[in-house]
Amino acid sequence: MKTAIMTDSNSGITQNEAKEMGIYVVPMPVLIDTEEFFEDLTISQEQFYEKLKADAQVSTSQPNPINVGELWDKALETADEVVYIPMSSGLSETCHTLQHFAETEEKYKGKVFVIDNQRISITQRQSVLDALKLAKEGKSGKEIAKWLLDTKLTASIYIMVDTLKYLKKGGRLTPAVAAIGTLFHIKPVLQIQGFKLDQYAKVTKLSAAKKTMIDALKKDLETRFKAEYEAGKMIISIAHTENFAEAEKFKTELQEVFPNLKMKFVDPLSLSVSCHIGPGALACACMIEY
Repeated sequence: MKTAIMTDSNSGITQNEAKEMGIYVVPMPVLIDTEEFFEDLTISQEQFYEKLKADAQVSTSQPNPINVGELWDKALETADEVVYIPMSSGLSETCHTLQHFAETEEKYKGKVFVIDNQRISITQRQSVLDALKLAKEGKSGKEIAKWLLDTKLTASIYIMVDTLKYLKKGGRLTPAVAAIGTLFHIKPVLQIQGFKLDQYAKVTKLSAAKKTMIDALKKDLETRFKAEYEAGKMIISIAHTENFAEAEKFKTELQEVFPNLKMKFVDPLSLSVSCHIGPGALACACMIEY
């Protein structure tokens, strides 16, 4: 049995990387001043940030199920099953929409598994790599789905936001709170624990933000993920929004704190997250590796 692995561009996996890996990536749509673009196909990271900084009206939308279905059809030409790993349902309705489509469209029943394993960005990318390993071992779609769901919450992301401007624009902060935060140079540290983007802490300096995120990872590894950590199954990664130089510095700092953990990625955050938090953000994550 051959199982194809598919994800969306929220994983940070580019179309070129997908070809090299032998997987499929659905490009996520982004609306900029009502015009639709597709991540990594009709708009690059650089072009996106140019428009964002120019105060364009930027939002995300769901991919057309018919277009996704066409990619499923293509995968099923050479595979028996498809495991599709979209972004977390806690951040978008895309997952639920495509789950319903796979379950109600006769030709996909029992062949396409849409996995809601609550991942995004670097943790979603790792899920794809884990699924790919399992598929190469000959595991079925159902077996891969079980592993991904059993381990879905063995991952944690912390994000430092450099500016409150985009959280305000997205309605996540009131104008008054945003004004006070800007006045006092507050840099919120947010978290994603499988579901929504939530506040974790408030700091005023980059150094304090990095210390807060490192301490948060330490706590997770020593408590929630203790068994996996002691068994050598956990890895760490970094993500950022147009902040590569600082991400590389942070990589060195994390490796000094966690010398026994593998540093897997230093990736740009997907556009679906970036449009809400803006440029200059820095994130770190720990997650299980198959």
